[in-house]
Amino acid sequence: MEKRNQTVLNEFILMRITDCPELQAPLFALFLVIYMISVVGNLGMVILTKMDSRLQTPMYFFLRHLAFTDLGYSTAVGPKMLANFVMDQNTISYYFCATQLAFFLVFIISEFFILSAMSYDRYVAICNPLLYTVIISQRVCHVLVAIPYLYSTFVSLLFTIKLFNLSFCRYNVIHHFYCDSLPLLSLLCSNTGEIEMIILILASINLISLLIVLVSYLLVLRAILGMKSAEGRYKAFSTCGSHLTVVTVFYGTLIFTYVKPTSSHSFDTDKVASIFYTLVIPMLNPLIYSLKNSDVKYALHSLSKKLYNIFFKVDCPM
Repeated sequence: MEKRNQTVLNEFILMRITDCPELQAPLFALFLVIYMISVVGNLGMVILTKMDSRLQTPMYFFLRHLAFTDLGYSTAVGPKMLANFVMDQNTISYYFCATQLAFFLVFIISEFFILSAMSYDRYVAICNPLLYTVIISQRVCHVLVAIPYLYSTFVSLLFTIKLFNLSFCRYNVIHHFYCDSLPLLSLLCSNTGEIEMIILILASINLISLLIVLVSYLLVLRAILGMKSAEGRYKAFSTCGSHLTVVTVFYGTLIFTYVKPTSSHSFDTDKVASIFYTLVIPMLNPLIYSLKNSDVKYALHSLSKKLYNIFFKVDCPM
């Protein structure tokens, strides 16, 4: 019976962001611009931190992987959401829905622990500056990003396979604009006790990343307040300001979306929060890190100058 239900259900229907026809074109244009800025910004950050010799430090190594994960989960959601604005029916196939959820989970979970690795990096830089190059070595940097990728891939496959092996025997309308875990769980008619236990365990593990961030910044704050020089305090705050802004916005939005009673969930509030963390935050992160960062601005200026010389400078013989 369970198998038959799964074979009959071969597609889902996604809800629209808005049902107002007059808002479809403006919202499509707005989200297309946001997504394109996100792609250009994050892809540019990946290329810039890889190519420029001034940005070959642990901080920019982590920033490159943050940009990669931002690009990953926004691309898992963005193109399909944009396509739904111009299609008559917002359908998504059973297997594409599973694929979208799997890729989204891989990148979003990876970002949790990359942000915590960045917090630890800032803690060592401020609290143990003399031992920074020893503690945050190249090998340690690679381990701190490899583990999140391996863990998030395992979690994503485990959760997605478990979820899509259960039977969806209710109507196939997902009350969201992409395949997210909570809306999909509401469509299940199988016993959800096992998968809910998996979610609880995995959520507890993922919260470790937030705990690392909080502890790191408490220690950083204590170290900064203990500095006698006002210039030293300002410099220390400036090295953490961008990352602290990103962490606050990212975790704040996710906590607002997921850490609340099921009865208080509504499509209108959830879709606004989801748009923010799937499209707006990936667009903002490269801007936050580049606008106040002299190294990134200098590297961008140097790269622009090189590209201009390559493509537009023509040496004319006398």
